[in-house]
Amino acid sequence: MATKIRLQRHGKKRAAFYHVVIADERAKRDGKFIEKIGTYNPNTDPATIDLQFDRALHWVKVGAQPTDTVRALLSYKGVLLKNHLDKGVAKGALTEADATKKFEAWMKEKEAKISGKAENIAKAKADAAAAQLAKEQEQNAAKAAEIAAKEAPAVEEAPAAEEGGEEAPAAEATEEAPAAEEAPAEEEAAKEEE
Repeated sequence: MATKIRLQRHGKKRAAFYHVVIADERAKRDGKFIEKIGTYNPNTDPATIDLQFDRALHWVKVGAQPTDTVRALLSYKGVLLKNHLDKGVAKGALTEADATKKFEAWMKEKEAKISGKAENIAKAKADAAAAQLAKEQEQNAAKAAEIAAKEAPAVEEAPAAEEGGEEAPAAEATEEAPAAEEAPAEEEAAKEEE
């Protein structure tokens, strides 16, 4: 029986996550499987990969063929590297201690890269949030200044009207009316002179 290590789709439309399973290559994609060895969620940033390392390594050693995506996942988690180093130990090219040392060094480097990427993503989100907050504060300050500018003339006129009592607005209206009549008369006189 030819076995495959492949993904089994679960989740909603446009929000799929996958189970990493060992299945007969003739089985349906989401059908019968031999063993579930992990999950893969590409919706998170960075993607979440939960894999039973020992079981995945066992199935790779007994000849289960991973699909292209699962091969990338196994490589990302170090299963393929561990298999390669174990083959080197079996052939006598490496000692067990050298293989373990190489694998641990690779894992430390990989974890550093992953944590660095996660930190960069978190920092970028924090910077974007801070920039958005600063922009909103600037817009709020501009709106407050506009509102203050609109209310300031109304506030200045209101105390003047209150000081003069009720007769003051009527007096102002009579004073403005003759001034308004004089302005067109002055314009006509200026046109006649030209």
